[in-house]
Amino acid sequence: MLNLQRLRMLREVQRMGTLAKVARSMAYTPSAVSQQLALLEREAGVVLLEHVGRGVRLTPEAENLVHHADAMLARMELAESELAGSHTEVGGTLRIGAFQTAVMTVASRALDILDERHPKLAVDITQREVGEAYEGLLAHEFDVIIGEEYPGLAEPVREGVDRTTVIRDPLNLVIPGEGPLAETPRRFSDLKDAPWAMDPADQPTGQWARGICRSAGFEPRVRFDTRNPLIQAHLVRTGHAVALIPALLNRQYLAGTRLIGLPGDDHRMVYTSNRTGRASHPAILACREAFQEAVRGETAPEPDLRLTE
Repeated sequence: MLNLQRLRMLREVQRMGTLAKVARSMAYTPSAVSQQLALLEREAGVVLLEHVGRGVRLTPEAENLVHHADAMLARMELAESELAGSHTEVGGTLRIGAFQTAVMTVASRALDILDERHPKLAVDITQREVGEAYEGLLAHEFDVIIGEEYPGLAEPVREGVDRTTVIRDPLNLVIPGEGPLAETPRRFSDLKDAPWAMDPADQPTGQWARGICRSAGFEPRVRFDTRNPLIQAHLVRTGHAVALIPALLNRQYLAGTRLIGLPGDDHRMVYTSNRTGRASHPAILACREAFQEAVRGETAPEPDLRLTE
């Protein structure tokens, strides 16, 4: 009989391409992964892997086996969800991967809600950017992730993953409350000579921010390159930069700054994602409900004004 854990390992090889990456993902040594896959080959009675350079490639027989493995793993998680649903209380451990501003804002309130309603449910949260979080979700490192999607940068649809929108979060221009950079711009292009605090260019957030500037006819002078929105807010508050920051970072973090709405009224989408087989798991349902309620309890600050172009 084929071993389900080894089938899952084969699936990870298809997804990652090297035994070393699979070993890191599943907390094995590369030699242990190789041994387990050799056992799976003997169980299946066919060759499953071909070496290509430093990586490996699945044979057609292995590809077909992975297709069945996906179905079996999803069915197993569905069975586990149904069993969990028969219990009177939500319990166990829920592992969440979440991006930074979600951890800084609504996660704390969501944890309070879960602690109050489901005291037997333990929740572990790990900060991960969206791409890394999805990798963790597909590798079964996380049960659910909190993700974000910026305008014009749609996240790819991933097979076997469900996604539910939590909030449409407005994106604002943030300028200092006083000092040389506090002068109110009439249009976005008035900021062409301003120093900016932005996410790195290789991040979706950084790509979106630079795209906004380029669409206004200028290349931003990025003086501060940082993924930390608290550092960006601090640099704006102290008069050293302007920045584009989501509204979910409320007045607690944006005190001493002025918010200006963007011409296109841009929003980012904040969402939860989980593997399809766990969509009905009580812990997943409780998590989604808690984050939705936490978001409803957050009042995003209104912009002081909105740019017309």
